Amino acid sequence: MALPSFTQHLNVLEDCGLVRSEKAGRVRTYQLAPKSLKVAERWMAAHRTMWESRLDQLDGYLKHMKEKKL
Repeated sequence: MALPSFTQHLNVLEDCGLVRSEKAGRVRTYQLAPKSLKVAERWMAAHRTMWESRLDQLDGYLKHMKEKKL
């Protein structure tokens, strides 16, 4: 990954509050923001169950459609 792309990703994470950065001279150091990551983790866990269920239903439907064609 090129440095400008990597920096752009870090900027998005910083804008979302998932990382923090400090600049000392020409060096910028990034740190994870654990509290914000916990919030994101809880949100993902709440939605994971729903999406797993939906994807399982889609899988079953696609298998059924494939068997119907044969």
